[in-house]
Amino acid sequence: MTEKQKIFADEYLIDLNATRAYRAAYPNVKKEESAASAAARMLRNVKVAEYIAERMEERQKRTEITQDMVLQELAAIAFARATDYVSVRDGIVQVKDTDQLSDLQIAAITGIKETQNGIEVKLGNKEKALELLGRHLGMWNDKLDMAGDVDMKIVVDYGDEDEGS
Repeated sequence: MTEKQKIFADEYLIDLNATRAYRAAYPNVKKEESAASAAARMLRNVKVAEYIAERMEERQKRTEITQDMVLQELAAIAFARATDYVSVRDGIVQVKDTDQLSDLQIAAITGIKETQNGIEVKLGNKEKALELLGRHLGMWNDKLDMAGDVDMKIVVDYGDEDEGS
């Protein structure tokens, strides 16, 4: 692996933004499109891909954060329901004690604060969590696939030319 490839891989590991990483390793590349396509090729390079995979595995062991943990947290946010945290009786809203909540229910909470009107429980962004889970499951495809067989007839119109001339 070359020094520039190593710089690219190390930069990529920061935020998983391949285009930014490529521009950091190859600062002479000015066009965003050029950097993006070159970065995509770089990620397919066997040596670069192996290096990135090894570093990610080392990081996972070091931090003890697994993909399963991240998915569980996202699922906790995505599938949280207001009734998990409050109950309504006789028109009175009561916030449940946190010791009544499961660890996953607690994971969905991003903040608790006391306001003039009582206790406010703020949950993570449900839509974003569902979007990320959907992406992980391959439900959304943001890329336009132009592959395939297409029968096409091209007609050339030269305008107002006389047929007799």
